[in-house]
Amino acid sequence: MKKLFGNRLICLLLCFALMIPLVGCGDAAEKQKQVFAMNTMFTLTAYGKKAAAGINAAEASIIAIDAMSDPDIETSTCYMLNHAQGQQVNISGQIAEMLIDAKEICERTGGAYDLTVYPLVQRWGFDHGRYYVPSPEEISEDLSLLCMKEMTISKFPTSGTYAVIFPGYGRLSFASCARGCAAKYAIDAMRKNGVESGLVSLAGNIQTLGRKPDGNNWSVGITDPSNPAGYLGILSVGEAAIVTTGSYQNFMPANPKYHHILSTSSGYPTTNGLLSVTIICEDGTYADCLSTAMFAIGQSRAINYWRQHGGFEMILINDSGNVICTSGLLEEFDLKNDFYTLSYVE
Repeated sequence: MKKLFGNRLICLLLCFALMIPLVGCGDAAEKQKQVFAMNTMFTLTAYGKKAAAGINAAEASIIAIDAMSDPDIETSTCYMLNHAQGQQVNISGQIAEMLIDAKEICERTGGAYDLTVYPLVQRWGFDHGRYYVPSPEEISEDLSLLCMKEMTISKFPTSGTYAVIFPGYGRLSFASCARGCAAKYAIDAMRKNGVESGLVSLAGNIQTLGRKPDGNNWSVGITDPSNPAGYLGILSVGEAAIVTTGSYQNFMPANPKYHHILSTSSGYPTTNGLLSVTIICEDGTYADCLSTAMFAIGQSRAINYWRQHGGFEMILINDSGNVICTSGLLEEFDLKNDFYTLSYVE
């Protein structure tokens, strides 16, 4: 993990709340484009002579992943999975990657992270902003549909495709991982088209390609969950995925305690003291899954998960004003807000 980070701050500050550069980036040729997909705005930035080609390829990649992961599009792979009635569906590419990562994390968290929580998310209205507080009976009904643990994913070695089977009553959504996957493959598209420096930013998600054109690290602002228009600290990274999940990102108007991160045990929004979780690792899909999963299981279990499985770094912010970083960020995170107390875990 150490290779992802450096200890020099550069002039580009990205705030997760605003997703825009706070300071200019120098004289390197820059191309930038905004793409609306997955109900959010992706900002694509690339530097160098091949920036335009890289941006166009990144946009096409995002649109393709959006089309295959949207549960409401009848031609999407997600729709096919949800209407397979328990029959086998063959998948490949990014959909397979998301399912494999999600399945692994579901098993490791004892079902706290489960893509088949989708019916419950719909019931609460967090998927389309039509908010509603379900009755205990409705919550119990939707919790009975959780079935990620029962999903089987079998690989066909010769073709690289996978066979997926899960109960016919189950329905899933890739909302908690598709954006990270899309940003990852957008960066990959830039790289394949000759871009050596660039980034993709969207709500709660930043992925970088290489370093800044001048060779320095990127500086990323970590949102203050108590004041989402600002940031509480600066993270210095090289090439990495940085994904944040927070209770401030999607909640019922005038009722912030009812946020979008639902407990697969109670069926209600999680109430474990966490305000946000930021994951830093090499893989955007995995980071997106983990940020939701670590928020769902709470501070103590998230730290134990990191100690047991590794492969990522993490910033936890709780409602007691504590910022807890994993030890790999010792030289990479700089707290800028005196309201919070910073500590590290090993």
